[in-house]
Amino acid sequence: MILESIIIIGFAMCLDLIFGDPKNRYHPTAWIGNMISEITPLTKNTNPRIEKLLGIFIILIPSIIVIGLLLVLDLGISLISTDWITLIVSIFVGIILFKTTIAIRGMERYALAVVDSLENDNLDSARVNLSMIVKRNTKNLDKNHVISGVLESISENTVDGVTGPLFYYAFFGIIGAFVYRVVNTADSMIGYKTKLFKNIGWFAATCDTILNYIPSRLTGLIMILSAAILRNNWKESYKIMLRDGKKTESPNAGYPMAALAGALETKFEKLDHYSLGNIETTLTKKHVLSAITIMKLTSVLFFGMITIPIIITLSLLGWWIHA
Repeated sequence: MILESIIIIGFAMCLDLIFGDPKNRYHPTAWIGNMISEITPLTKNTNPRIEKLLGIFIILIPSIIVIGLLLVLDLGISLISTDWITLIVSIFVGIILFKTTIAIRGMERYALAVVDSLENDNLDSARVNLSMIVKRNTKNLDKNHVISGVLESISENTVDGVTGPLFYYAFFGIIGAFVYRVVNTADSMIGYKTKLFKNIGWFAATCDTILNYIPSRLTGLIMILSAAILRNNWKESYKIMLRDGKKTESPNAGYPMAALAGALETKFEKLDHYSLGNIETTLTKKHVLSAITIMKLTSVLFFGMITIPIIITLSLLGWWIHA
């Protein structure tokens, strides 16, 4: 059981690093997003309290459907009569499923798309590409703030797209990773404090904040270790994470962002919201490439230092959930 789980995660991460995500409307995250899009209009109500109550179902319904499908799939695999075939099929399906919950290569692709636009002197295109990965108005950002947005997104999405799923897989198996993906997807779609979403998105945003509380802080710490291994400024990374980790509106996002800002010896700034780090510098493609390298190493170290020990410990105690 322990070895099977480690193989599933390890191969899934290798697949993602090599191939990334295909542009496919049948991707599970796309299904989840479509479900959320269909449910969201049904929760609108003139009464704010009712809207908040109905907003719970935006998380509850997709989660129940996803859990049900995964349990049925697991049951179907278990009915295979030959033990070794069951094991092989279980590992193969587990690899494919878990791979769909993480996005290391995908984040790299989106980040480099912004940088490539800037290198072609197409700031408008860079702003558009940035708008796909950040929750902010990118229309009037200058080049430095565009790259800052990319770097912030890389650090924050290290949690959302890698270490978060790894953390909850460690405790609850593939079901944990997928429920985390439901919550994270819903938060990215409706977790805004706007007039339209502040009530119906409240539950999604709250769940996302709770689920990311521990992974975000662990990720920040692992990023510091990654910075040390890669000979970035790990001391500054630690210092800035402790000092600036609480500056963001999100109680979680600031920790990996501040850790990365310190490691790269630069400053991240979201206009009229926060400034993380000490050193004003012109941001370049080199900073983005360094951030991507830190993200990848952080992902691998998190797997080895956090996920595997949790799985081993819970398995030995007889508490680990496989499905």
